[in-house]
Amino acid sequence: MAKVNKRLAVLVGCNYPNTQYELHGCINDVVAMKDVLVKRFGFDPTNIELLTDASAATGEGSSSVVLPTGENIKAALSKMVRQAEAGDVLYFHYSGHGTRIPKPAHLFGHDEAIVPCDFNLITDVDFRQLVNQLPKGASFTILSDSCHSGGLIDKEKEQIGPSTYRAASSLSYKAKNIPFESILEHLTTLTGINTSDIGTHLLESFGANASLKFLTPQLESELFDFLKADEGILLSGCQADETSADMNPMESGGKAYGAFSNAVQMVLKENTGRLSNKEVVMMARKVLEAQGIDQHPCLYCSDENADATFLCQPEAEPY
Repeated sequence: MAKVNKRLAVLVGCNYPNTQYELHGCINDVVAMKDVLVKRFGFDPTNIELLTDASAATGEGSSSVVLPTGENIKAALSKMVRQAEAGDVLYFHYSGHGTRIPKPAHLFGHDEAIVPCDFNLITDVDFRQLVNQLPKGASFTILSDSCHSGGLIDKEKEQIGPSTYRAASSLSYKAKNIPFESILEHLTTLTGINTSDIGTHLLESFGANASLKFLTPQLESELFDFLKADEGILLSGCQADETSADMNPMESGGKAYGAFSNAVQMVLKENTGRLSNKEVVMMARKVLEAQGIDQHPCLYCSDENADATFLCQPEAEPY
């Protein structure tokens, strides 16, 4: 009997309920995407792990609910990568806050990170290590609907990059961004340590579950010693220097949503045939532009994967 390739997914929605950083559409984003994965892309629901902080909104935690903490997200992603074999399709959809971490003074620029519900940052170095662990022939697509998500797989090749177009938006939305200074302030209240070094706070708070960027700083250079074309594919909700929008039309009876997640959903509904990764990103840009939302999705992957079919869509009846 021929081997059937697996389709595995981890979906994370962080709304940060009852905090000053609360968003409204992130859980809706990943619940909607789960339906698309099953109906259109042939994912088995039992192979999709959903992590949300919905229970935190009510305070009624359940032992069966897996909260999207840094440790839990990394454990789910590591498990998925370990299960992967040649030909398997892996997918990670994140909707929530992102941030930028300033590099040390002697280096230029920033590192990108996502902000789990417990503020245990997951950085571009963590995603690079996951991609490097993929078995040959497996693909790993990351869709990050968060601020500063461009470049979230460290050193991945840019295929669709920054745009100079600026939309004149009159829409009301919340940026999916927690400034670095706010994260530092939050962690300082947890640790009580008087230092501006975020690594010190993360290691004190989360120990061995902190990002590899802070656990083993030398690993960052080691990860890139033999870097070549890989099977990591990043669809980012915006450029590294931009914010992503959390839309909340609930006042008018609508459902809250992430602008990029919603744009991708619209593109998939309007185009039932196979689309390349490049086509999905370019079409999502056009949707956001038409809506007057000033953010520019980007694509990072190898040349071959830029033209590869999004999530290796199988030939099937349109959904």
